Amino acid sequence: MKVSAQEFTASAAPLPAALPAALADGVFPAGCPSRTVLDHITSKWGVLILLALSEGEQRWSDLRRRAEGISEKMLAQTLKTLERDGLVTRTAQPVIPPRVDYSLTGRGYELSALLVPLVAWAFENADDIIKGQP
Repeated sequence: MKVSAQEFTASAAPLPAALPAALADGVFPAGCPSRTVLDHITSKWGVLILLALSEGEQRWSDLRRRAEGISEKMLAQTLKTLERDGLVTRTAQPVIPPRVDYSLTGRGYELSALLVPLVAWAFENADDIIKGQP
């Protein structure tokens, strides 16, 4: 059975905007660098750390409390990955005991602004999705 876009639109939510041709042709190949970046930023912990840091600079312990359930190993790994990707800045303070603060870079803030609507949508729809309701 073939369903036209007009039939789909009439019976369900509106169709999303089409991908620009350059994006559609470039993002799907296995070797596209954007796939690596997407893997880093859309991981469960990556999204949560980026959102937490969008609220401002935070210490390690603050991030660990904010992202409930994250292990020390995963927090360290996620922060290192996001720092290497140029999304997070790590600032070691010259004090005793040692203090390290984490914050978003300009690109990290740009990304977090895009993630907020996605996370808001997930939050608003999670119960129905988990229950298997349309």
